[in-house]
Amino acid sequence: MNCKYFGQCGACRVYDGGYERQLSLKVDLNQERFKPYYNGDISVFRSPQSHYRSRSEFKIWHKEDELHYAMNHIDKMGVVLVDECPQVSEPIAALMPKLLGAIEKNNIGFKLFGADFLSSNSGEIVVSLLYHKKLDASWSEIATKIATELNIYIIGRSRGQKLIVGQDYVTEVLDVEGSKFKFNYIENSFTQPNSKVNEQMIAWALKNLPKSRSDLLELYCGAGNFTIPFALRFGKVLATEISKSSINAAKANMSLNSVENIAFVRIDVGEFIQALDGVREFNRMRDIDIASYDIKTIFVDPPRSGMDEATCKFASRYDTILYISCNPETLVRDLEILCKTHLVADMALFDQFPYTHHAEMGVRLVKKGSL
Repeated sequence: MNCKYFGQCGACRVYDGGYERQLSLKVDLNQERFKPYYNGDISVFRSPQSHYRSRSEFKIWHKEDELHYAMNHIDKMGVVLVDECPQVSEPIAALMPKLLGAIEKNNIGFKLFGADFLSSNSGEIVVSLLYHKKLDASWSEIATKIATELNIYIIGRSRGQKLIVGQDYVTEVLDVEGSKFKFNYIENSFTQPNSKVNEQMIAWALKNLPKSRSDLLELYCGAGNFTIPFALRFGKVLATEISKSSINAAKANMSLNSVENIAFVRIDVGEFIQALDGVREFNRMRDIDIASYDIKTIFVDPPRSGMDEATCKFASRYDTILYISCNPETLVRDLEILCKTHLVADMALFDQFPYTHHAEMGVRLVKKGSL
């Protein structure tokens, strides 16, 4: 990827030597980092070298009478004004200058301070325009005109206000080794930012979850990104998530894919463990017959903070643990606990965030003595 803002824009921090060198640095670092737990080769899944982000956020900078996109400076020296970004998906890249021009032409840039983009592989786009002022009917009328002209959806946001022009989601279709899965990605909620790497993560996870007559437990299920493909491999899936909006999206995505064998529960991991062990009863679990589940495999995809000690010990109850991590540092910490009872059977690195130090990791652990 060539970018005229390398060395200035803080979005990319590892760019000397291009894509191959930044990937090599990640692989070498993590091969060494996980050596105490895994001596095999880490499978590496590459990203497209440009136009890989389907979700992006920009500041809007006012300079005299002109509007500019802006990003934080790599050295925290204010901002860098940008007129393009080769990270973002091609539909977003094409839209960026047109949108800014339409905002200026129609005079709705006053008090505008941010623009967030969400796109699908098919080119659907939702743009959230963020304001330091209350939006009125006049703004909605102009935004509707712009949305029609540019064939996009627009969300207007200010404190305590969300105005939707069209709809607040895009429908993504993921191709996982020839199987198609549909997901509604909702504005201002978490989605995997790199769809091509996401497809590879799901495919790797499915490979490490052979078809079984038993059931699957998933913690931190989000909007069902992994859950729905997994449902094809198990009798039943029990999936938990604390976010109400994510659970609602997960249920909608389950219907979108005509899947019926998943029970989504909005509950904290600690509370779920208490419910499973009969310590406490929760109304949110009243329709779940826990005793009917034959769970031998657990899948976890925690936030950057990883899992706490109690959750690691809970996961260790199961024969197979599949762990997707967006933070290798907390994954190493968790493996120190998990590897007291389990062995790492496979490991993968997914280059979800090119030109940064960040990497997504996948680990399959099996109970000692089962290999």
